[in-house]
This record gives sequence, structure tokens and C-alpha cells, in this order.
Amino acid sequence: MNADFNTTYVTLGGHVEIHRYKYLYFVIMLTAYILLICFNVSIICLIVMHKNLHEPMYIFIAALLLNSLLFSTNIYPKLLIDFLSEKQIISYQACLFQFFMFYSLGGSEFLLLFAMAYDRYVSICKPLQYPMIMTKNTISIFLTLAWIVPSSQVAVVAVLMANKKICNFTFTGIFCNNTIYKLLCVHSTAQTVYDMVVLSNVAILPAVFIFFTYTRILVISYQSCKEVRRKAAQTCLPHLIVLISYLCFCAFDVIVSGLESNFPKIVHSILTLQIVMYPPLFNPIIYGLKMKEISKHLKRLFCAVKKN
Repeated sequence: MNADFNTTYVTLGGHVEIHRYKYLYFVIMLTAYILLICFNVSIICLIVMHKNLHEPMYIFIAALLLNSLLFSTNIYPKLLIDFLSEKQIISYQACLFQFFMFYSLGGSEFLLLFAMAYDRYVSICKPLQYPMIMTKNTISIFLTLAWIVPSSQVAVVAVLMANKKICNFTFTGIFCNNTIYKLLCVHSTAQTVYDMVVLSNVAILPAVFIFFTYTRILVISYQSCKEVRRKAAQTCLPHLIVLISYLCFCAFDVIVSGLESNFPKIVHSILTLQIVMYPPLFNPIIYGLKMKEISKHLKRLFCAVKKN
């Protein structure tokens, strides 16, 4: 432990195993970070610039991609610095902030997917009422709650952890996710219960609602005409792909953390990297390829760039 101005530092042990390949990992991660910034920003700008994309569905997509961009920026810069550093350390306060951002933005992802599922449900199952339900106020409420609810609940967890005694100053993670709990001397039952409540509010309940919503959409689409089925497939399939992939990575985060002692450190580090690499990188690709209007504007943009 190093202490300076009452600051406690902890060591990120996960980088030690990949030290031999640090330059390779640095190049891979830097390339991934640049690509995800370009992909996400491109689609966000397209949605902002084109008025025909100022619909609830596209606004929620832009919010989701912005959330992914913030999520990545919380992780990538520190990772890149660590790959080129002899010692990988972080202050406990900064670690808590990274933990807070990781899980509050992760929770926001679920709630934004929740909002998108509700939007598709109203659009397909209640088309005549859609303009009255999905108003600008409704969109604003969804977006506000998607960022405020997870951040306020995870903030309580971070504050509670900030006031607890630390007995361990090294953990195998490469960034501060739920492995931070292993630093504490005692993890109380009350906090475990509160953590489960937060998990239910920002992940489990929204996921259950989303699956119920899409099941309902599929049933109604199957009973409707071919045009309704086509619309449902075009607009819902990208959301389902993103949701399922995100659920897999969230489950992955929990499983890898819980079984980290059974994994070699290098395997644990590589598996953890997948959590922060794939969703922010592939979400804009999925929406860019599968959403017809976004794909159309992307093709026009590429054609204009080629001409110049």
C-alpha cells in the first residue's frame, strides 16, 4: 500500500500476467477504442443531423450508443495507461468511481433497452395510440430515469464501501468491477441484500419486462398480416440481438468474478476484456446494418466520402 495525502492505493493484479504482451494488448485495445468511438459517434451524429431519424426509436438508439461511449471511456484510458506502466495501481477513491460508473452505466443500458422495448410494443401492438403515448415528454422521462435511477442506487453502494475498512490491497481484476468487494475486511449481509435489490431494479426486472414485451410482440405479429410481421422483424431483431448479447456479458461478469480462483490469471484477464470490448464495438455495427434508415444514411455518407 502506498499512502499520500490520505489516499489509499490498490494494485490491479490482472495486468501482471499479460505484461509480456503489453504492447500487443495496447495496440489491440487502442484500435478497439478508436473504432468504437468512430462507430458510435458516426451513428449518433447521423441521428442528430437527420430529421427523419428524430423518432423515439432512433433517439433511444442514440442514447444507448452514447451510454456505450461513456461506459468505454470509463475503462479504456486507464487500461491503456496500465498496459504501458511497470506497476498497475489505482487509488481506492478512483477505483470506487470506476466501479460506480461501470455499474450505473451498465444499469442504464438495461433501462434504455427497456424503453426501446416499450416503444416497439406500443408501435406494433397499439399503432393508433402511438403518437399520444410516445410524446417528447415520455421520451424525456424514460431517458432521465434511465440515467438517474441506476446512478443514484449504485452511488449508495459506493458511499457505503468508501466508509469501510480495507484489508486487501491487490485483486486480480484489470479494472474495478465487483472484484472490489474482495478488498473489504467485512462484507455485511445488509449490503448484500441492498446489492440484490439494486440488481433487481436495474437489471432483472427490466430484462423480464423486455422479454415479456417481445414475446407479446411476436404473438401479435404472428396473428397479423405480412406487413406487420416484416415491420416487427426489421425493428425488433436488432434490439433482441443487443439485449441477448448484453445479458450474456452481464452473466459472464458475475460468473468470471465468482469463479476467478478457478481460472488462470491470463484467462481471467482476457475474459474480462471481452465484457468491455464487444458490446460498445458491435452495438453500432448491429444498428448500422440492421436498421434500414440508419443503414441508408450510412451508405450515403460513405458515398460522399469516396467522392471527395
